[in-house]
Amino acid sequence: MGVLGGSPGGGMGEERVALGKREQERLVALREVEGGRLGRARAGKRLGLSVRQVGRLLRRLAGEGAKGLVHRLRGRRSNRRIPEARRRKAIALLSQEKYRGFGPTLASEHLSRAGIEVSRETLRRWMSEAGLWRSRGRRVKRVHVWRERRAAFGELVLVDSSDHDWLEGRGPRLKLIALIDDATGRFYGRFFESETTAANMATLREWIERFGLPLALYTDRHSIYAPKPRSRAEEDLHGQAPPTQFGRVLEELGIEWIPAYSPQAKGRVERLFGTLQDRLVKELRVAEVDTCEAANRFLAEVFFDFWEKRFVVQPRDTRDAHKRPAKGHDLDAIFSLRHSRCLDAAYTLSFQGKRWRIPRHEIVPGLRRARVEVEERLNGPLKARFRGRHLSLEPAPVATPADLRPARPTPDRSADLRPQPRKPAPTHPWRKTWSKAQRRKNTAASLP
Repeated sequence: MGVLGGSPGGGMGEERVALGKREQERLVALREVEGGRLGRARAGKRLGLSVRQVGRLLRRLAGEGAKGLVHRLRGRRSNRRIPEARRRKAIALLSQEKYRGFGPTLASEHLSRAGIEVSRETLRRWMSEAGLWRSRGRRVKRVHVWRERRAAFGELVLVDSSDHDWLEGRGPRLKLIALIDDATGRFYGRFFESETTAANMATLREWIERFGLPLALYTDRHSIYAPKPRSRAEEDLHGQAPPTQFGRVLEELGIEWIPAYSPQAKGRVERLFGTLQDRLVKELRVAEVDTCEAANRFLAEVFFDFWEKRFVVQPRDTRDAHKRPAKGHDLDAIFSLRHSRCLDAAYTLSFQGKRWRIPRHEIVPGLRRARVEVEERLNGPLKARFRGRHLSLEPAPVATPADLRPARPTPDRSADLRPQPRKPAPTHPWRKTWSKAQRRKNTAASLP
């Protein structure tokens, strides 16, 4: 914004006025027209104006000086300006504790739900003036090779977990296990109080029941997914390490497992947690969620639909790459923790500190003292797997000491006479000497 002045006709008695860049360009061109160095047609072509508009500006310049080139609406209040009452109402609402830390985008969405329509950029300016928002500035990030999204929904699903104070101290510290599709950004997850193999299995099964079997699963190398590596000598003796329980599930379902070797490799799920730790934490605060069950209910009833409308994108290929589970896939048996046990002669085994037995009507040949796999199913009773057949397990009756050995006869304590210990007779074999000389003497004495 330049400050120029001058009286009409070129004098210096005019009050000083602030001119913008465009107005300064017009002033220079019009001065050249007045001086005869430039024609009106060429001045109009330079300024993007018609000849008639150039003539009007020349008349203003002659009558009012440089002030005549200023737009007539400068300094007047816009007819579309938002009422001050709406601004005060929005700032008062966002000043509440439950909206602490909200950014302009998320705050604009919540104000819209409350019936206050404000654009994101207008709200950014209001919040900055009120001290409710401060720009973080641009951070220098390390550049990594960009990977294009997969073409179709279900080609690649990324899995990870986030240990965060999701409830901000209102309840227990929870872990969120999340799956996100690489092509569309569709997200699904569940809260748990601890990250376990069973929790990961349960979340993956719900994804499969909801969408189907993905072609590949992308995870980090946590011990839940990746087996402990063996040394070269151990591999020579025993081969490669067997898969984990989770890895065995993927093998049985025919899902490819892709391990990540850096956080940037699974950047989409990492960015997902960055968004959720900002938005989801604040949404849970506004909804006053304070338990794990309520948090999962909020995800299912509110947040997944919001995410679908706000963040899911259309893939390049509209087909669904998910496969449906085959008829031979028993999901209850596949999504189970398996433990090897050996039956005893009574068809019982020990598991989790208890004795279990095979029911009599399910006993098959070769089962006694055989090795079986106990399936600890996520939702259901224990099962024993033997030669591809599933057998039931029921608690074995607790054996008492009386059941294990016969009771001794109780002596008659009422009788005064008790049996006295017997002394061996003088001719008892215990009293004999069994030396070789004595044997020969006894043998000679017995001969006729």
